[in-house]
Amino acid sequence: MRLETKKYLFDIHQAAKRVVEFTKGKTFSDYDNDPLLRAAVERQFEIIGEALRRLANEDAATTALISEHARIIAFRNILVHGYADIDDRIVWDIVQAKLPTLLREVESLLK
Repeated sequence: MRLETKKYLFDIHQAAKRVVEFTKGKTFSDYDNDPLLRAAVERQFEIIGEALRRLANEDAATTALISEHARIIAFRNILVHGYADIDDRIVWDIVQAKLPTLLREVESLLK
């Protein structure tokens, strides 16, 4: 595996772990009522999406092993460019339902 590929996977992994750490023990209500928490989680998703976008440009074969990679990149674009349209319930659902899969896949690729 190329060094750049490992770097992007590491960045994705670190940002995803931060989201898990930030949201541990929290409910949607906690998330919805805490602008600092929302900003922190959104920033980590921006990092995940940008690192994945760069990985796609460098190593398409590895990127293809990450399920929903195109949707993750699109989500990053919404966070950055469509900030007024962000639905906090969707972000929370991604934290709860999608992030664990991403973490497993990236951890597997890093081994």
